[in-house]
Amino acid sequence: MAYTSPMTMASAVATADDDPGHATIPPAVAARHAAKVARIADQLRRHPGDRPVSLRKRSVSHQVPKATDLRRHDDKIDIGDLTEILAVDPVARICVAESGVTFVDLVAATMQHGLVPIVVPELKTITIGGAVAGCSIESMSFHAGGFHDTCLGYEVVAATGEVLTCTPTNAHADVFEMVHGTFGTLGVLTRLTFRLVPAKRFVHLVHEKHTTLAAYLAAIERHVAAADVDFIDGIIHGPALWVLCLGRFVDHAPYTSNYEWMKIYYQSTATRAEDYLPTADYFFRYDRGVTNVRPRSFVGRLLFGKLLSSTQWLWLGDKLHRLLPTEQPTITLDVFVPMRNVPAFMDWYQREFAFFPLWCVPYRVVKNYPWLEAALHPPPGDNLFLDLAIYGMRQRGRDGRNYHRLMEQKLNELGGFKTLIAHNYYPEPEFWTIWNKPNYDAVKAQTDPRNLLRGLYEKTCRAQMGMR
Repeated sequence: MAYTSPMTMASAVATADDDPGHATIPPAVAARHAAKVARIADQLRRHPGDRPVSLRKRSVSHQVPKATDLRRHDDKIDIGDLTEILAVDPVARICVAESGVTFVDLVAATMQHGLVPIVVPELKTITIGGAVAGCSIESMSFHAGGFHDTCLGYEVVAATGEVLTCTPTNAHADVFEMVHGTFGTLGVLTRLTFRLVPAKRFVHLVHEKHTTLAAYLAAIERHVAAADVDFIDGIIHGPALWVLCLGRFVDHAPYTSNYEWMKIYYQSTATRAEDYLPTADYFFRYDRGVTNVRPRSFVGRLLFGKLLSSTQWLWLGDKLHRLLPTEQPTITLDVFVPMRNVPAFMDWYQREFAFFPLWCVPYRVVKNYPWLEAALHPPPGDNLFLDLAIYGMRQRGRDGRNYHRLMEQKLNELGGFKTLIAHNYYPEPEFWTIWNKPNYDAVKAQTDPRNLLRGLYEKTCRAQMGMR
């Protein structure tokens, strides 16, 4: 089937880059937002600084719940009302929104203009602020990078109470770059300006089947080079079934599938050759679970599946955190491996982990990230990584080794890295060979000199693991 879309995602990004434009916020909306920001700044300014603070948001946290996370006992800064889309400029293809806006609400609003965010994470209630702080990616990332790579500017409330307007070229460019991937430890993100791209009503999916890793990687590189699709991700069902899911925007669909209840999307990729989904349903096709869908049984899904989305499971995990294992916790993590090293990684993975299915997303590092150490920056022309996501691997009975730590060590060996949303066991000196400490410390000194928000290592490798 020939692809005749008038604008691929890649060309749409280029158009937005050439003319970033602006979006005008109506005065009443701007005043309402300013009042919220003033309240947050006042909370931070008045805090005595004797205890760490965390954020109280309306949306559930999408970090992996942990049994002994110390942040549950922090003083709270309430940002629960930062949920408004402030402006959409359909001509410039720009959106301005508060950091607590969820992607499900954002997609619904922008689709009214025939537009969508360039990168839409897989779960409905991930917030746009959380997507920047935690480096969210998805199936548009093969050319666009992460959601943060589509952003033009941020408003950040420093822990001192100062309100900073941050862009890649103004006086706070260092803050703009460093809030990516630093999990809210440099300030409170309150407003984002980001690019949009044209969208159509439906997505047509073709599930390309491969029987070897070599064929799979060759197919990814071929489609990336040709830019002949709008979306690329995949499900690795096992060593003999590697499925590449190729998506294209289309105006019409002969039928549509629904994965909101009984049917499970990732399982469908093993048996279907193609599929059609409404565009919003495509974006959130994994919302009931990526490869760790619960309930698993037919009866369980019949009775409870409609009620239990990712949001409810994350909420339950946090509320029932005392029941979570503190030793050998279940493995849920995303790892980024340079494409050139994926064969060596998968050879090791099949020997040491042997856990399937895996979700995979090709990810283009579109620039050198200041929050990463220079040694991890890819060489020119070799900037494609493969994100491999492990969901729900149990360590119990697997010889007592810490598989989280095994993964950290192997990634260091192969020039890869992982997100910090799950369990992290890095010794501090090793941690700072991956994340750039001089750059981080320089911005931290500006925006949080009292360390109200904790440091990045302190928050992600100690407090979240129950250590002071």
